[in-house]
Amino acid sequence: MSCKGNCYDNAPMESFWEKLKMEWLNDHKFKTRAEAIKAVFEYIELFYNRRRTHSSNGYIPPLQRFEAV
Repeated sequence: MSCKGNCYDNAPMESFWEKLKMEWLNDHKFKTRAEAIKAVFEYIELFYNRRRTHSSNGYIPPLQRFEAV
């Protein structure tokens, strides 16, 4: 971690949380905490890590990238 006032440490996580909220959790109303945890897990493991395009991969979904190797 850097010193107070340096925004660069938080930028990647803030970007991730923004995408999570806008792409997955927008307009969801959860009845229980377990439902919310399940929705976040599904976003990370089933969508974000596998199918979502990332600029660091040349905008190729991660699964497609590994299939080409």
